[in-house]
Amino acid sequence: MTANRHFDALETRAPEARSAAQLEALRAQVARLKASASGWAERLCEVEPSALTDLAGLSQLPVTRKHDLIALQKATPPFGGLNAAAPGEAGRVFVSPGPIFEMEARDSDYGRVARAFFAAGFRAGDLVHNCFAYHLTPGGWIMDWGARALGCAVVPAGIGNTEQQVEAIAHLRPQAWAGTPDYLKVLLDKGAELNLDLSSIAKAMVSGGALFPSLRLEYAERGVAVRQCYATAELGLVAYETDGPEGLCEGMVVDEGVILEIVRPGTGDPVAEGEVGEVVVTSFNPVYPMLRLATGDLSAVLPGQSACGRTNLRIKGWMGRADQTAKIKGMFVHPEQVAAVVARHPQVAKARLVVDRHGEADRMTLVCEVTTSYEGLPEKLGETLQSVCKLRGEVSLVHPGELPNDGKVIEDARSYD
Repeated sequence: MTANRHFDALETRAPEARSAAQLEALRAQVARLKASASGWAERLCEVEPSALTDLAGLSQLPVTRKHDLIALQKATPPFGGLNAAAPGEAGRVFVSPGPIFEMEARDSDYGRVARAFFAAGFRAGDLVHNCFAYHLTPGGWIMDWGARALGCAVVPAGIGNTEQQVEAIAHLRPQAWAGTPDYLKVLLDKGAELNLDLSSIAKAMVSGGALFPSLRLEYAERGVAVRQCYATAELGLVAYETDGPEGLCEGMVVDEGVILEIVRPGTGDPVAEGEVGEVVVTSFNPVYPMLRLATGDLSAVLPGQSACGRTNLRIKGWMGRADQTAKIKGMFVHPEQVAAVVARHPQVAKARLVVDRHGEADRMTLVCEVTTSYEGLPEKLGETLQSVCKLRGEVSLVHPGELPNDGKVIEDARSYD
């Protein structure tokens, strides 16, 4: 790490040097995967590493989407042939919503999140209260690795048990916190309710959902400087917020361990700088690599370099979804899951999941057109919704024909202004 503002020299290298290094790594990755990963060998059968003469050659590679991962893993368990190491050679194996199965390398900070923590002001010797989930899904472990690789100690708090968590914070006095954007407010409010002092938390790293400006401001007023990073289970860190000479810089700086493209949604065609499109990312993970993974998230490349001195691309941040998948309280919910709920209840002819905000928290409501009903149907639907989506939601029953005829299964009614 550099002595002051940057994690390492990679962050400030000349863009031409970065592109040359990424091209070399891309060629080597394609050659290795064609030889050692059957799923990638099939997808890359028409791609020759020597034909990749610049990073624009990425457009020769097929785009891989989340539903591709699900289908490939079902057809060729456990990882669809996209793993470059045997499952027993991994550090951990995870199950994410979908379901999608992932594996981590045994290397420290395999998700490369230490870089984002450093940019957020975390330093060696900090105690970090980590509220990302550790159970089955990778979020908690990715953040845990990153904080410890930076030299921090970690309280592996996970989610839930709110009262016990605030008691632990009041006793242990951690300087830093990590978790989804909404959950820190839940803890701070509970601490105030119980008259417990949580003021030791001065900085926080959030991910897994949008950090709304009003919530960031509330945290600042409560003495917590919050920065966010953009990361996924399959890719690790994608981009992160930084501090410039006069505070928070605009947008997010792309991580040094990935190649990021913005493409026209539904295609693999790059869009012009500044145009909103779908985020597509290539990683170089040696165990579970991803080539041109379409995240389903919308963003745009910002012109120029960051005022913080880092020279990599900047993106505007999360600008919504390219498909109808929604991220709610850090969990993806897919249209297929809404269909699965409907399929279990013959009284429901049609349904739409509406996502909005209640106070500073995400809320989802399943609006169902029902042909017949019975006492307790909303409660039964709510139980099925939680079982399928792993999230609690409200249920509203309407008459046939009341939902718009626009093909929408998930409506994201949250404002991101």
